[in-house]
Amino acid sequence: MNDTTTKDPRALRLGTRRSKLAVSQSGQVAEAVRGLTGRPVELVEITTYGDTSREHLAQIGGSGVFVSALRDALLAGEIDFAVHSLKDLPTTQPGNLTLAAVPKREDPRDALIARDGLTFEQLPDGARVGTGSPRRMCQLNAWARSLGRRVEPVPIRGNIGTRIGYVEKGELDAVVLAAAGLIRIGRIDEATQLLSPEMVLPAPGQGALAIECAAANADLAATLAALDDPFTRAAVTAERSLLAALEAGCSAPVGALADLQVDEQAVTELHLRGVVGSTDGRTLVQMSTTGHVPASPDDVSTPLNMGRELAAEMLAKGAAGLMGERAL
Repeated sequence: MNDTTTKDPRALRLGTRRSKLAVSQSGQVAEAVRGLTGRPVELVEITTYGDTSREHLAQIGGSGVFVSALRDALLAGEIDFAVHSLKDLPTTQPGNLTLAAVPKREDPRDALIARDGLTFEQLPDGARVGTGSPRRMCQLNAWARSLGRRVEPVPIRGNIGTRIGYVEKGELDAVVLAAAGLIRIGRIDEATQLLSPEMVLPAPGQGALAIECAAANADLAATLAALDDPFTRAAVTAERSLLAALEAGCSAPVGALADLQVDEQAVTELHLRGVVGSTDGRTLVQMSTTGHVPASPDDVSTPLNMGRELAAEMLAKGAAGLMGERAL
């Protein structure tokens, strides 16, 4: 049962998942909101379907499974705002909710935690690598093939500690996790390698947070907007536009990353890369595009259009036939 008891009538209620990572990143946002408003912020821990289901994420649809319960609480007035990992957020934004802020992004890369301090290139042939992500599976398989080797991706669930535990117990040779999550809970030093985007593109929006509130609460939305980082929003807008145009959810084998060229506090150029692949890594559609961005950081029309245009090019190259794949 969710605890929505507010001890201070002035307090803002921040909805968060119950995991250590979610509570940690929500706590960081809470501290920033306290500084903005001078009001107490209380965390309200909410259990989502993605937290209780024991199925692999690729099998339960991925998109929205960590989000819907928080959104229901927002609309029911049980919480005032919620913090999500942006990569978990469906690309279609409900009209009765507003994405009030996307704070400055943490490192978007994936991280390898391997036994004996190994890098990916040093893993033995046939190494068992834990990940529940079809996106990671396809790119890791492709990388291993380029090295003349193979890996055995093993679907796993659980929080960060549980996943790292598979390596510590010797059940897996390595696991792959988002670097941002490791940073936010103070365990990034355990990573044996940060995976270059040239080898593994992250999930669209990886490393970024989303702060959401009810659209009707215009005053709170305006206050939370002070936490928005326009450069992060431009980058993730391009990545999520690509994902949306591919008509793929967050469990599809799609990777995307937008790099920004910033000059005198304005985005002048955006480089967007995308990949869709078969889970065995034998077929990848990888493409990129570069465009000039209007000087106003609030103008996201160019990132939106770039994502759509790159998706169209990828679909023309056969991406549609690869996105239906899911991890077994």
